[in-house]
Amino acid sequence: MMEKEPEGIENYEGPAGGWGALKAVAEAIKDQMGLSPKTRALLDMNQPDGFDCPGCAWPDPKHTSSFDFCENGAKAVTWEATPKRVEPQFFAEHTVSELWNWSDHDLENQGRLTTPLRYNRATDRFEAVSWDEAFAVIGKRLRAIADPNQVEFYTSGRASNEAAFLFQLFAREYGTNNFPDCSNMCHEATSVGLPRAIGVGKGTVTLEDFDHADLVICIGHNPGTNHPRMLATLRAVSLRNKPIIVINPMRERGLERFENPQSPVEMLTDSATRLASSYHQVRVGGDVAAIKGVMKALLEEDALRVAKGEESLLDRDFIANETVGFDALKADIENTPWDRIVARSGLTEAAIRDIARVYWSSSNVIICYGMGITQHRHGTEAIQQLTNLLFLRGNMGRPGAGICPLRGHSNVQGNRTVGITEIPSETFLSRLDQAFGIKSPRQHGHNAVKAVMAMRDGTAKAFIGLGGNLAVAMSDPQATFPAFKGLDLSVQICTKLNRTCLLTAEETLVLPCLGRSEQDYQATGLQFITVEDSMSMVHASTGRLKPASEQLKSECAIIAGIAKATLPQTVVPWDALIGNYDLIRDKIEEVLPDFYDYNKRVRVPGGFRLRVGASKREWDTPDRKAHFLVMDSMVEDEPANEAKLTLMTVRAHDQYNTTVYGMNDRYRGITGRRDVLFVNADDIAELGFNNGDVVDVVAGDRVLPRQTLVVHAISRGSVAAYYPEANCLIGLEDVDPESWVPAYKSVPVELRRAQ
Repeated sequence: MMEKEPEGIENYEGPAGGWGALKAVAEAIKDQMGLSPKTRALLDMNQPDGFDCPGCAWPDPKHTSSFDFCENGAKAVTWEATPKRVEPQFFAEHTVSELWNWSDHDLENQGRLTTPLRYNRATDRFEAVSWDEAFAVIGKRLRAIADPNQVEFYTSGRASNEAAFLFQLFAREYGTNNFPDCSNMCHEATSVGLPRAIGVGKGTVTLEDFDHADLVICIGHNPGTNHPRMLATLRAVSLRNKPIIVINPMRERGLERFENPQSPVEMLTDSATRLASSYHQVRVGGDVAAIKGVMKALLEEDALRVAKGEESLLDRDFIANETVGFDALKADIENTPWDRIVARSGLTEAAIRDIARVYWSSSNVIICYGMGITQHRHGTEAIQQLTNLLFLRGNMGRPGAGICPLRGHSNVQGNRTVGITEIPSETFLSRLDQAFGIKSPRQHGHNAVKAVMAMRDGTAKAFIGLGGNLAVAMSDPQATFPAFKGLDLSVQICTKLNRTCLLTAEETLVLPCLGRSEQDYQATGLQFITVEDSMSMVHASTGRLKPASEQLKSECAIIAGIAKATLPQTVVPWDALIGNYDLIRDKIEEVLPDFYDYNKRVRVPGGFRLRVGASKREWDTPDRKAHFLVMDSMVEDEPANEAKLTLMTVRAHDQYNTTVYGMNDRYRGITGRRDVLFVNADDIAELGFNNGDVVDVVAGDRVLPRQTLVVHAISRGSVAAYYPEANCLIGLEDVDPESWVPAYKSVPVELRRAQ
């Protein structure tokens, strides 16, 4: 019997980038903007006097080129700068019940929202309202809630430092520390795990460190789709003939080879630069075992050399002077047998020893990791094993070496820096209270999962979303969707219509805001905002385009409007702050001393870097030492170990977070569909299926129906499905217990032939 060829599936042979990327940019411009002069906005993106990309958080180079954007950045801008509009007439023609049956792509593809909207339950339609009415309705509802801790204040990574600071200020004056945010679903494991190890929840490297690295290890990320501008940095490392080791369950073209659209030679000769010098396909969830294996091989080789009187492979001075906990880690590694490491990691002992050999042969090493590490039941501990490996040879706090978490949305790190956290420090709250004359609550609040649980259980009454599409991003839509519909109040501050807007509460308002590419005029003239990239660089962003509608307000102005309507006795000078964003930055500086001379330094092209103590071996831990941290169980009790298959969710190339630009996934050869399950060929055969069969993916009593099997270069025992479609397989309780990040990549599943 011949194996079926699934429709819309082909083998992609090209590199990442190249002519395919340029063609995709051209198609995005044509589809969203046509001949609009706004296409020139692409030339302002990531330039010193322009606006920051609303996509990923990869830093800008110091010397920008004539254009400095990637394919997905271009899609993000065309999606925002589109001339398509969602006017009030649109809602007169379409009920919410009808719109619910539209795809997520079709909802956002209608274009920009133009006016504040209020849901009318009697007609099942959104209707235009004035800003004054919208603010009054929200303020009245919030004042009627007896306990401020029954309100959830959500922040997406799109928000600027200024908007995020005002948002947390309003919520704390209102009386709560409930700050679910998008980092709770991606890099919260970084925010929890790194401080215990190095004293700060941020990466320690800068973009310039890659110029001095002798080895880059990429583990659990896919730059070709999720942070494409990183490809140019990896290309530069490869061109210096320095190794790049990849540890990833799936083979991703953006980690294998790259054709730089800004390189005339590569484009004209149709050549590409090899990226990965070695590619190790670890089993999903086997990263900790693999890293433990590398440490075990290193320690074994070191012991042999020391016994022969040779120089130690370990940086013993660094270990002795800068760290604590080495002996406990050494004992744990020595007591972990190779057979457990091999079985759990999916890699051979020889392959792991090869990684270790390259590691100890390299003077300066950077480890880059993404959500393939953080979105596990053991994500926090996995990150700590990466720092353990770096500590062994002193690869922390010196040029060309360190840890590099790859943040997702462009200012998700900045939001956290300026106060978006449910567990604020006493120092921060005291300084905030002093700066504004308020009394912030001290009780810890809700993260994203706890917020949805509170909504589900009826103990949360209201939700205010500063951007994002939380209901779709969150795991367990079976619980999350009804939770939103059970609220008294839902407020969505956004640029486009999305599915969370349609989960109508007793009172629902949608407030359209300016995009990052648009001009923001306030009382003192054109304003700029600031963002922090994944390497702690803070820089200015100034919108250049005319707003999509005269009725749009900035996120800052919307927050101030809600605050004034909710808190008639507010002591915060909201009007002054909104009239001149310099005053917001002055207050940020007053509360957060690391922002000293904020307005002066951020006006320097390229901005400034915030202090990261670990970058200079200043460990902001209680004992002022870096900490080796032991994970002795190697998560042997995880459900993933009991399952035949472990599923991870992945993003398609035509996608950014929950925004689906199109139905293609070019680098994986998928065209026009998202109902596929990537599986290893041997696993398909062993299970008695064929390529192209349609199956149901089952996780306990949860089912993702009718997925087409696609043979893919993925490790044995691992399968992958698209996010957010596969979120239905993950319960709200399925989290990393340390950070509460949903276990999007630790899902034990079985496959059943679809009925």
